Amino acid sequence: MTLAARRILIIGGGFSGMSAAIELRKQGAEVDLVEIDAGWRSYGAGISLGGATLRAFRQLGILDEFLRLGAASDGVELRTPDGRPVGNLPTPRLAGPDVPGGGAIMRPVLARILADATRRSGANVRLGCTFSSIEHDAEGAEVSFTDGQRQRYDLVIGADGLYSKVRATLFPGAPSPRYSGQAVWRAVLPRPAELKTITMWLGGAVKPGLNPVSAEEMYLFVTEHRPENQFVDPATFVQALKALLAPFPDPMLQTVREQLQENSQIVFRPLEGLLLPQPWYHGRVVLIGDSVHATTPHLASGACIGIEDALVLAEEIGRSSEVPAALEAFQARRWERCRMVVDNSGRLGQIEIENGSKEEHGRIMRDSLMALAAPI
Repeated sequence: MTLAARRILIIGGGFSGMSAAIELRKQGAEVDLVEIDAGWRSYGAGISLGGATLRAFRQLGILDEFLRLGAASDGVELRTPDGRPVGNLPTPRLAGPDVPGGGAIMRPVLARILADATRRSGANVRLGCTFSSIEHDAEGAEVSFTDGQRQRYDLVIGADGLYSKVRATLFPGAPSPRYSGQAVWRAVLPRPAELKTITMWLGGAVKPGLNPVSAEEMYLFVTEHRPENQFVDPATFVQALKALLAPFPDPMLQTVREQLQENSQIVFRPLEGLLLPQPWYHGRVVLIGDSVHATTPHLASGACIGIEDALVLAEEIGRSSEVPAALEAFQARRWERCRMVVDNSGRLGQIEIENGSKEEHGRIMRDSLMALAAPI
């Protein structure tokens, strides 16, 4: 088997980094993964996933576990604020005829599934550790670590997220994440029997939705226009979220509103985006995931394109005999797809903020979903 890089370091133990470890081990690479968080924790509530993500889960070998612990369904139900159905957005079954076209799961649950698969792959995982310096030459990279170790690798993969330290080291002049003008609220609540699939309410600058994350739970998400990226006191979370839901008389949403209490698990996050211009690599170091293309959640594809990065990079490493050729092929395959997701997600948010053209919004959504259905 051809293998451009045999000894590989992955910096960052999020979804992209873990997926890269799993796939590179299949190629026969020796993989070290370092994660700065000693608890290897994943924060947040639920995460919505499209058919392309479930297709990637099948390749990773975690689809059955996702279907057991998460929730999968077909279509996106659209409603008016008072609950009248106005349409259904189809979700093609990309993972196979037996697998629904979308789904959702709790972020910590998905992180645990991937962490277990990473350890089973034989990757060497070191927690509570990251790099302190990277020195690369034409043949490899010397990496010093915060635990005092120093090791040499054929390739280093930066998968350390939106505020990537690897990106700052590799490209000191790289752009910073940009606030979009929107924020999203998420809360985990009991799932009512009548909620069969992801459901969204249309109307105005506030966009609520519900998505099942298991047989017993769902998560509420509410996107709002927030011109300034200002701190929000967690003590005000319940009151603020209830106020956002007040204008929606649909009984299902009002029941959800009544369930919000001081002990509710509520997460608030300003929405930021980033698209690093090409190149995404320099020498023997390459970036994947949110470190190069962080997106807002309007297409439910941020995790998807990061995981896809891992699959494609491993494939190119496995089919090439030279690292530069593998990295160039990886970038060529990923650039347009990732650019499309970041730019189109950002434009959908802008249309919502401006209460702009519903026709443009619908066209972008349809075109994006068709593009995501294409093979990677």
